[in-house]
Amino acid sequence: MGQIQYSEKYFDDTYEYRHVVLPPEVAKLLPKNRLLSENEWRAIGVQQSRGWVHYAIHRPEPHIMLFRRPLNYQQQQDNQAQQSMLVK
Repeated sequence: MGQIQYSEKYFDDTYEYRHVVLPPEVAKLLPKNRLLSENEWRAIGVQQSRGWVHYAIHRPEPHIMLFRRPLNYQQQQDNQAQQSMLVK
């Protein structure tokens, strides 16, 4: 069985992105015409930190999943956690 391959992150002014290349035996499990929820992509073996959203399907290469999340997502989550600890 082939391994899932993860790209380095890349960025624009709003989001950070990465793509995930699935081996053929995993790619055939993907639905053809819809995006996967976080629970669904984790269930097929994709592993990455929280906040990533499967946002697009590149039709010529459906075995490549395209993900994005807002810039500074992790920092925002850390700040929210700290604030909730201060409130308690």
